[in-house]
Amino acid sequence: MILRPATERDVPALSRLGEDSFRAAFGHLYDPADLSGFLASVYSREAVAGEIADPAFIHCLAERDGKLIGFCKLKMPGWYDGHSNAKNPISLGQLYVDPSLTGGGVGAALMEWALEEARARQADAIQLSVWSGNHGAQRFYARYGFSKIADIYFWVGNHRDDEYLYELRLS
Repeated sequence: MILRPATERDVPALSRLGEDSFRAAFGHLYDPADLSGFLASVYSREAVAGEIADPAFIHCLAERDGKLIGFCKLKMPGWYDGHSNAKNPISLGQLYVDPSLTGGGVGAALMEWALEEARARQADAIQLSVWSGNHGAQRFYARYGFSKIADIYFWVGNHRDDEYLYELRLS
């Protein structure tokens, strides 16, 4: 497995894996119209290309045998101002792994990359949002020292998800 930054050439595969991963993990929660609109706004090729071109976003892709098998992204400044007294937080978003490879170390490699990248950018905290019903992800983040700092909401169309804001302080 190799980890590398995203480029414009990666847009189709990144868009597809993002949509497929979100749909596999959460698609059952939403009305089809809400889900469709959300996926189009977040994982369309245009949206993904825009993030790759935006210097506030840092994408890391995991590949095996030339195939995209996972990714995560960081955003600095982050999305969660006002929930913490961190002075220079970075946000971790969409740590997704091909659903057939969950538990195979891809997520752990991406998390290690995110921690190193956050420290290299002199972030004093990493913050992320996790769905309140995603107990597996909560356990994964807790293994790295993340803890809940706030209850927040995440909207998919007209559907409100109860989410937890997790934070890891970096030294």
